[in-house]
Amino acid sequence: MVTEANALPLAAPSMLTTKEAASYLKLSKSSLDKMRMRPGAGPLYVKMGPRRVAYRRADLDAWVAENLRRSTGMGA
Repeated sequence: MVTEANALPLAAPSMLTTKEAASYLKLSKSSLDKMRMRPGAGPLYVKMGPRRVAYRRADLDAWVAENLRRSTGMGA
């Protein structure tokens, strides 16, 4: 959830392209592209224009933390 408390300026140095975010998460760019098509499936992102998105490093870290599991049997 985006709130004023975690809102950052769009030009913050922690903004990453999809390719950079994928590298940071050790995922493929295609995986992040597909996650954006499924609501709630991936990390938060910023729509920068009709064909451009960016990711905040803090949102990537939060998404990883939200998806920690102790076993494969744990629900999503």
